[in-house]
Amino acid sequence: MSRVFNFSAGPGALPEPVLRQAAEEMLDWRGSGMSVMEMSHRGKEFVSIAAEAEADLRAILSVPDNYKVLFLQGGASGMFAGVPMNLLRGRARADYVNTGSWSKKAIAEAGKFCDVNVAAASPEGVLTIPPRDTWKLSDDAAYLHYCPNETISGVEFHWVPEVAAPLVADMSSTILSRPIDVSKFGLIYAGAQKNVGPAGVTLVIVRDDLIGEALPGTPTVWDFKVQADAGSMSNTPPTYAWYVAGLVFKWIREQGGLDAMAERNRRKVETLYRAIDASDFYSNPVDPDCRSWMNVPFVLADSSLDKTFLAEARDAGLVTLAGHRSVGGMRASLYNAMPQEGVDRLVEFMADFERRNG
Repeated sequence: MSRVFNFSAGPGALPEPVLRQAAEEMLDWRGSGMSVMEMSHRGKEFVSIAAEAEADLRAILSVPDNYKVLFLQGGASGMFAGVPMNLLRGRARADYVNTGSWSKKAIAEAGKFCDVNVAAASPEGVLTIPPRDTWKLSDDAAYLHYCPNETISGVEFHWVPEVAAPLVADMSSTILSRPIDVSKFGLIYAGAQKNVGPAGVTLVIVRDDLIGEALPGTPTVWDFKVQADAGSMSNTPPTYAWYVAGLVFKWIREQGGLDAMAERNRRKVETLYRAIDASDFYSNPVDPDCRSWMNVPFVLADSSLDKTFLAEARDAGLVTLAGHRSVGGMRASLYNAMPQEGVDRLVEFMADFERRNG
């Protein structure tokens, strides 16, 4: 079997050692005689898997003791509603920063539950982040929500906003890619299918004082206090996705933790941006100060060659390089599991394609 280099924005590539261990344990987890996906979520076997995964995640991120770690369902899109339902806590307004497609979706969903103040927005058609001193914050906001990395457009914050209200971040495509100071945030949430594991489990890291006052009518499965009290098992959780996420956490620790991940990811993305910037055939449309480490969009000088580029890349073992359907072009996602070799192969292919078609 020959594996390809998978540049998908999500579900993204998983580390091969994780896949191999999951395969080895598929039929029999540690002598239990059954697969993890067959286990009762309340049985001692899975309870131990869940506890170990949470402990490893807390260690990797240095999560303070006054934060709950939840393993839920619904994806980041579910949390677009879950956040206001749990964090409004009697207030009627929340601040949001709009830097792209996922910010817009979060704003639209939050508008069903509260008055949304768009404190800042990137100019239409300009891939950048509004300077902090231009933001118009509310005095009575329950929280400020932003998306540190816009997966579609490749716009990323390289700084953490300082605001008076609790800070909420959709870290779906950046979590575990480098160290972060969890204490700066009131709540962090992330869909798993980028750097954490397979689709199906959603991480929520929330400060204790922000839960316990969910809106009336909030579904029990999305009441963070209920789920925290139940160990994320108020209902049957996504057990297999949780298990694989736990394997990923162990892999990250074995690689040297988030400092090592950051160094690897920095090298990978510098390799690709260097190749793009040195070329007259390829270009990246994002403000250089806001370029993403995880999702690198680029366009060809002649868009009529896009299909040829993708077909030849696929033949070379470089797959899922098409840009999001809403923007076109190309996009290479460089999550933790993408090795340096994959980026080097992509850069070599790009140079050869330019020589033949430029």
